Amino acid sequence: MKKICFIMLLVLTALPLWAQQVFEYPFQNPELGVEERIDNLLSLMTLDEKVSALSTNPAVPRLGVKGTGHVEGLHGLALGGPGAWEGKNREVQVTTTFPQAYGLGETWDRELIQKVAAAEGLEARYTFQKYNHGGLVVRAPNADLARDPRWGRTEESYGEDAFLAGELTVAFVKGLQGEHPKYWQTASLMKHFLANSNEDGRTYTSSDFDERLWREYYALPFKKGILEGGSKAYMAAYNKVNGIPAMVHPMLKEITVEEWGQNGIICTDGGAFKLLLSDHKYYPDKYLGAAATIKAGINQFLDEYSEAVYGAIANDYLAESDVDEVLRGNYRVMIKLGMLDPSEDNPYAKIGSEENSEEPWNSEAHKQLALEATQKSIVLLKNDPEKGLLPLNKNKIKTIAIIGPRANEVLLDWYSGTPPYRVTPLEGIRNKVGENVKILVAENNADGKAARIAKEADVAIVLVGNHPVCDAGWADCPVPSEGKESVDRQSLNLEYEDLIKVVHQANPNTVAVLISSFPYAINWTQKNVPAIVHMAQNSQELGNGLADVLFGDYNPAGRLTQTWVKIITDLPDLMDYNIRNGRTYMYFKGEPLYAFGHGLSYTSFAYDNLAVDKTILREGETASVKVKISNTGKMDGEEVVQLYVKHLNSSVERPIKELKGFKRVKLKAGESKTVEILLKAEDLKYWNVETQQFQLENGNIEIEVGSASDKIYQTKKLPVQK
Repeated sequence: MKKICFIMLLVLTALPLWAQQVFEYPFQNPELGVEERIDNLLSLMTLDEKVSALSTNPAVPRLGVKGTGHVEGLHGLALGGPGAWEGKNREVQVTTTFPQAYGLGETWDRELIQKVAAAEGLEARYTFQKYNHGGLVVRAPNADLARDPRWGRTEESYGEDAFLAGELTVAFVKGLQGEHPKYWQTASLMKHFLANSNEDGRTYTSSDFDERLWREYYALPFKKGILEGGSKAYMAAYNKVNGIPAMVHPMLKEITVEEWGQNGIICTDGGAFKLLLSDHKYYPDKYLGAAATIKAGINQFLDEYSEAVYGAIANDYLAESDVDEVLRGNYRVMIKLGMLDPSEDNPYAKIGSEENSEEPWNSEAHKQLALEATQKSIVLLKNDPEKGLLPLNKNKIKTIAIIGPRANEVLLDWYSGTPPYRVTPLEGIRNKVGENVKILVAENNADGKAARIAKEADVAIVLVGNHPVCDAGWADCPVPSEGKESVDRQSLNLEYEDLIKVVHQANPNTVAVLISSFPYAINWTQKNVPAIVHMAQNSQELGNGLADVLFGDYNPAGRLTQTWVKIITDLPDLMDYNIRNGRTYMYFKGEPLYAFGHGLSYTSFAYDNLAVDKTILREGETASVKVKISNTGKMDGEEVVQLYVKHLNSSVERPIKELKGFKRVKLKAGESKTVEILLKAEDLKYWNVETQQFQLENGNIEIEVGSASDKIYQTKKLPVQK
């Protein structure tokens, strides 16, 4: 008997801890199937508990079910910042702050984006589990497309191209959620579905476009985020889509759920349920609105909804079974986060549990990652080869004039957290040059100071750009060229360009640094100033990253993610969502100030030997496109190799060209590499409205490889057959 007991003890101790437990309810058992667990949980919940679970935190305290709410995280976990994301009666929690999403997009670097998101996800777990602060459902990335530079929330987007934005969305989703086969580090909740790229009137306007643009353009980043990234959560947009408010649109269920397999959280935007009646005026009362919202697939409300849901049930507009159906998605996400499981087998559950562990935002790893992201995001717009002003040589410069309103600040946007520190451009340059270089500073040209110090200096650096929150209230942007959430831009002109003119007149050795959340029509500056740099706002390492680029310790390789037009009249009406009417690099027929994909380097690159491993690309196949890239200059550097496709004889209207592959590559001076980019036949299809499916066409395409959409160095024709 003793021997049998001993053997049983050995067997028990060999089992994982969850297997040794006796569960009070079946839903607590991680060995049961997910749907079986949810069936049991729903059967135990009261109606009141179910209605409560339609909030952003589906906890059920009576049953011991722990839930988790939402946090913002477009470019770092936000538990502070101008938006006061720390919440009521909570202290601000500092977190690592990266460049705005617009800047992250300008890196064109999937691997970096994934690392940034992974670091953010780690900090979200850490603060949630160590300090009971924040949540594990992260509202990021923003998969909306920046089809127009006047859009106030351009700063949140990865740009105007659906393929690029989709690829970076996938990378961000993967970084947030992690690589564990069973559990997620955090859940990625993409926003805002769909075609949400105007702020003025967003609560009642309709984004109108045809079915092909829906499938091929506006929805593509979300589709990739779900099917390739693994996101199981997204936020419905405020606006209408072709006349139907997005939060009750059939597309939620019919396409994202039934076609793409999205089976997790679908939430409203903040206050959107109330707007469904007040602004859209889509239903006669809130009870019908609540019923329609839940039947459309929404399972989390970001505003007051309870009374409306109870009323919908009381009026027989909604059945309890309808609530059960949508709640399943909330609990699928909770199970992936490990919220219903014992913590022993979830590696993410251990984050923040170690005593005396270093706060992740104080770690060198996260500081260095913020610096790397900043360096990689910087775009060299111009560097006159005759003048060769950049990079600056700190050993030959005795005096630098630092001028402009953005010289000594790092501004945060509505979705920023609070960084542990901020390095301003002035501080970064001072750190770089040391005490042997004299630095003169002027915020503006009051009393002629900017011109005076520019004359005294060997080089003048003018730092200008927008204020991310317009230095004003929620819906107010006094400066016409500025925009933000709730306010679209009224101008593309840079109000500070006159300051650049004054400084340049005083000293031709002027560098213009545009720190901005979106493009500007800086035509005079482009024509006259020898060197221009663009970077996005917000990074805690902004000053160090900029100084590294200005002084050549980092060779810039950022690339633009939008077409920068020369004049506002080059753009169609803001509410024209048909991009074929001359919008984005794919359909714009004018001459841009800077083309999509543009960005320079301190070195030079040559492209040779373009080769494709297939003579015909057929349905279901992938072609290997290879090109030899050589660094023909004197500095080590990076090149962003871009692959575009032109359809030569399509039966439907296609873009002038469209991005279908890219890769950021490091090359030492004099080094050559053969770069491979994969081209999928799947990515060449168009949406056939008659057959209601994506279709590959027989015909020929031209493969174009270069460093920007307007700098193509190698081309090759390739037949395509379905």
